[in-house]
Amino acid sequence: MEGYCVKCKAKKEIKDTKEIIMKNDRKAIKGKCPDCDTGMFRILGKK
Repeated sequence: MEGYCVKCKAKKEIKDTKEIIMKNDRKAIKGKCPDCDTGMFRILGKK
């Protein structure tokens, strides 16, 4: 899964991904940037 790293200011592949469910019952992917190890987050579609 690809996401945006705020620290690197570039789209990168998320490592150590974990699928979570947010408070509003939407799915999201949480992981880390492969280069700087900053936390990355991507909200998924409703389906």
